[in-house]
Amino acid sequence: MLNTDCPSNKACIRNKCQDPCPGTCGQNADCQVVNHAPSCTCRIGYTGNPFQYCSPIPQAVEVEQPPGNPCVPSPCGPNSQCREVNGQAVCSCLPTFIGSPPGCRPECTVSSECAQHLACVNQKCVDPCPGTCGQKAQCRVLNHSPVCSCPPGYTGDPFRRCDPIPPAPTPTPVVDIDPCIPSPCGPYSECRRIGNSPSCSCIQGYFGSPPNCRPECTINSECPSNLACIREKCRDPCPGSCGANAQCSVFNHVPVCTCIEGYIGDPFSSCYPKPPPPPEPVADDPCNPSPCGPNAQCRDGVCTCLPEYQGDPYVGCRPECVINSECPRNRACIRNKCQDPCPGTCGENAICDVVNHVPVCSCPPGMTGNAFIACRTAPAPVVTNPCNPSPCGSNSQCREVNGVAVCSCIPGFIGNPPSCRPECVSNSECPLNEACINQKCKDPCPGTCGIGARCSVVNHNPICSCPTRYNGDPFVRCTPIRKY
Repeated sequence: MLNTDCPSNKACIRNKCQDPCPGTCGQNADCQVVNHAPSCTCRIGYTGNPFQYCSPIPQAVEVEQPPGNPCVPSPCGPNSQCREVNGQAVCSCLPTFIGSPPGCRPECTVSSECAQHLACVNQKCVDPCPGTCGQKAQCRVLNHSPVCSCPPGYTGDPFRRCDPIPPAPTPTPVVDIDPCIPSPCGPYSECRRIGNSPSCSCIQGYFGSPPNCRPECTINSECPSNLACIREKCRDPCPGSCGANAQCSVFNHVPVCTCIEGYIGDPFSSCYPKPPPPPEPVADDPCNPSPCGPNAQCRDGVCTCLPEYQGDPYVGCRPECVINSECPRNRACIRNKCQDPCPGTCGENAICDVVNHVPVCSCPPGMTGNAFIACRTAPAPVVTNPCNPSPCGSNSQCREVNGVAVCSCIPGFIGNPPSCRPECVSNSECPLNEACINQKCKDPCPGTCGIGARCSVVNHNPICSCPTRYNGDPFVRCTPIRKY
């Protein structure tokens, strides 16, 4: 379906005519739909980036501004920049934003604003295919969503890896042949025998029709705006995203952290109580009080983001990423940076590919073994047993049933042969409130903090602190504060 199939106040989202506003605009912003596209504006008395966060307009403080600088304060509005030309303020939209000041806006907020073969990823209309499908799989875009499939002559999980279909074994006379061995149903499906015919259905949590069962999501735009695509499920990206004394809201799939009322600081690490008001500002100091948002610095009344932060410095700067879906699909969000998750992940002689933010290890042709430990030269094939050599790939087991090799992942590994893998190999594959410990997503808090201390997990890391009215070293012991 297209947007034009819907009323002008609706957009075509996941093949349904829906209101595109929920979860699109930031706090204290209002949304209205104009010709299928959501338009965000700050409410009266608020200012900032309406697609992220609008803050109350501070009361005007009469401060003598440096003469001859029409850009302080900036008259250009959010997502714009101001340049002084011949004593006049000249406004233009920041790079990657479109429109005209003061109405600069992202290229897109929902996929329906993009061409059918593109999707809205991180507010850009881009091809959703690169990095989405597995090795040797092919990808096509259908109504903004990437669809992965194995090419002719190949089989396997197209979201992980496709392998050549092995030649059919020499048939042996058998009394009864199970039509579900091997399964004709494709990945993410189950086969039930009804009489002498196979009956295929998608396994729980997967959608579509066999052999094209697929996960709930592969990119953010396949989820509601208040959820993000995390490990192929539409989930709330907030748990573990924000620091102490901060609150989290989700706008357009991205977690936005803000300090609670009465607190200031970096909401992505920790907020602290707001100090008492400073003395009266010096008349010629445009940075006192500072007009800048969190994680920004002020110089001569002009705000810029701190190093390693980005965004609108007058509203608030944020790290490069908080969750994987804010990075290109061949990168993962590691320590708030979009990085290659491969280095140090795979074993000796193994090759690593990044598929949808996740490192996938495999042994090269002619080698076998656990690709997460080491690959070794494959032994010469023995044709008498369909499981020797095993066609199942790493971390799998092979059983011979009616002269046919039947593959399954060994306990403790997930996926489908030949792409069996541990639950995780890096923190970025786990929810933000868990860490990858011994290839399992677990709570990193137990045994970390001292006696009487509390532990919270922020972006996979355990943070120890003493409770209110306690002090001490939270990694050793917290004791009550004595009143004398």
